[in-house]
Amino acid sequence: MANFSKSNVPQFSVEVYQNEFLPEGGREVNAIVTVTSTGGGTTGGVPLPGTAPSAAYAPGRAADAAVVLMVDCSGSMDYPPTKMRNARDATAAAVDTLREGTRFAVVAGTHVAKDVYPGNGRLAVADAGTKAQAKEALRRLSAGGGTAIGTWLRLADRLLGAADADIRHGILLTDGRNEHEAPEDLRAALDACAGRFTCDARGVGTDWDVKEVTSVASALLGTADIVADPSHLAADFTRMMENAMGKEVADVALRLWTPVGVEIRFVKQVAPTVEDLTGRRTEAGPRSGDYPTGSWGDESRDYHVCVRVPEAGIGREMLAARASLILPDPTGTAAPQVLSQGLVRAVWTDDMVASTSINPQVAHYTGQAELAQVIQQGLDARKSGDLDGATAKLGRAVQLASASGNEETAKLLSKVVDVVDAATGTVRLKAKVAEADEMTLETRSTKTVRVKR
Repeated sequence: MANFSKSNVPQFSVEVYQNEFLPEGGREVNAIVTVTSTGGGTTGGVPLPGTAPSAAYAPGRAADAAVVLMVDCSGSMDYPPTKMRNARDATAAAVDTLREGTRFAVVAGTHVAKDVYPGNGRLAVADAGTKAQAKEALRRLSAGGGTAIGTWLRLADRLLGAADADIRHGILLTDGRNEHEAPEDLRAALDACAGRFTCDARGVGTDWDVKEVTSVASALLGTADIVADPSHLAADFTRMMENAMGKEVADVALRLWTPVGVEIRFVKQVAPTVEDLTGRRTEAGPRSGDYPTGSWGDESRDYHVCVRVPEAGIGREMLAARASLILPDPTGTAAPQVLSQGLVRAVWTDDMVASTSINPQVAHYTGQAELAQVIQQGLDARKSGDLDGATAKLGRAVQLASASGNEETAKLLSKVVDVVDAATGTVRLKAKVAEADEMTLETRSTKTVRVKR
């Protein structure tokens, strides 16, 4: 494990968990790469449990940040009228949470996007005066019009793109489906914004489309969640903004270098949520590729790397991959910083016990990835009327959640199925399921629990 730090960069560490032993003819190598960042803002520079103090933390230093808040103001936000009021109050709470000096703007989203504060394509600088002005602008917001989320994101991109900031972040709230924009237009907007800013997305009530909201968070490396009760929006927005204000470094990439003959099968973030990064690779030189990880504060994440190596004889060993954390030079004139790195190895052995044992971290996260998949498959089957298929998939989900100790997901599943035997995955579909419960399970299905080490 290697570490690298500079005065304005949190300290990163990389740890690799794997069973490096392969049987004769074995070619697939799996590893969990744990990345930990300390010295950022979310704990004030206090190290995470089990980590060393960071030389990178400078007391009082905060990353430059720019934030755009996108508030759904479509006509459906007036049903009931309290929804629009809760959205205004939640956005005001988020504005109050802005760190002094943060540049920010508020966008009202309908079938068009309008920057309602400060306006004219500008960003305000957060202080007592601008926060008060923003909250006054929020009080004037009213509901009316349609929903075209892609236009909101493109305006946020233009506003954030003009900011010379370390961290560029969006917060998006919607209560309805993206009915005034073609799916390919939203996809094009997400493609255009990917890598330019991160974005957290929230659906309020139960009339929005889960896949639309989660696609925003997935493409822009943010979080997605449901706020079924609009009265809970203010607390959720405050937490989101506190998290955004805790980010200290952006655009960190997980770079994988592999020797000749080694093929990368997949790269997935597996904690705190499951996110497949395989298709997001950008080439970074001979046999190297970068996978985006977004912005970091004080936190730890796990990544599952699977590679296919050439066959080798008993007793041979090789470096299967090198995983590095890379921070690009913002000017593009210097080489990127290597923040930390770890090695993935392959050793061929005739010791059957060594070569057939599954590393506990790999086993755990393989199960968590399957859990997210079978929940989605089960809910899709239920919606299509395939009750037997839904029962089988959701039963498997109950079994996996129970075995891995994912109590939160197990609790959500119990609102959709009656659990007869969790250990065997024996369940019965509930005859009636509240829409909010089903949407909550679908939205949060990718959340995982860390493996106990």
